Amino acid sequence: MASNPVTLDAPGDRSTTRRSLPRALLVEARPKQWVKNLLVFAAPGAAGVIGEARPFVQTLGAFGCFCLAATGTYYLNDAADLEADRLHPTKRFRPVAAGEIPLTLARVIGASAIVGAVLAAFAVNWHLAVVVACYVGLTTSYSLWLKHIAVADVIGVAAGFVLRAVAGGAAVDVPISNWFFIVASFGSLFMVVGKRRAEAGEMGEGVAATRATLATYSRDYLIQLQTLSSSVVLVGYCLWAFEKAAESGSSVPWFQLSIVPFAMAILRYALLVDTGHGGAPEDVILGDRVIQVMGVAWACLFAAGVYVT
Repeated sequence: MASNPVTLDAPGDRSTTRRSLPRALLVEARPKQWVKNLLVFAAPGAAGVIGEARPFVQTLGAFGCFCLAATGTYYLNDAADLEADRLHPTKRFRPVAAGEIPLTLARVIGASAIVGAVLAAFAVNWHLAVVVACYVGLTTSYSLWLKHIAVADVIGVAAGFVLRAVAGGAAVDVPISNWFFIVASFGSLFMVVGKRRAEAGEMGEGVAATRATLATYSRDYLIQLQTLSSSVVLVGYCLWAFEKAAESGSSVPWFQLSIVPFAMAILRYALLVDTGHGGAPEDVILGDRVIQVMGVAWACLFAAGVYVT
């Protein structure tokens, strides 16, 4: 059999040494996953206000609130999934599942972080506080209910990404365009379905023991859902780029050119999922140089369209 031509940077070997409590608390917060919260910068960046001092500070505040809220949900979710995580080949190394953080402490920290996130959001503005509260409600519903219902589980996770994108607009009080919402929604769904495909492949026959809903998805169904979502996000972005170009009136087709790296990044991500990656979207983004280069190229072209013109 031919070797897999697509590789990612290795995340490193898992240590069997018991972590100290401070280190375990930091690991449980999953700071690497905070990269997802960078989505809050999308709406202010697309609106062209991120370079102004007040909107930039407000967006940073939104980023911090979502990092705190996400940390709280990670703690509470891992506390709730303790037994299932101990059966998972990788999740069993999480500090709560490994017994490095007492269950009561995990629950207290999780609840405190969530309350702190909502209160901090009020310091920015009440619109952001509403979005953060909705995110907390969504993640709580996911932990208790949605993750046990096929289709609702992927929609629930995708909605969490969308709320991050909406939060940026709420923090700086800029409207969210229809095309932005469509691209954010189906782009999120595309990544979540890829995550489910990777998880199903990783668990194999034992998938039902750790996540029963995964066992209800056939490989063909997940491929169809991924094809649908990637198609919508590509068409949606193209139409959004053409609309932004018409609004700018620039003689240089910055927005149209940004379609190229955007499409290449989507297709590259789909390839990685198809070759067994995608279980952790943040690892794919941080570990694949092609996606990183395409991301930088897209950001430069889109920023030129917004700010140069």
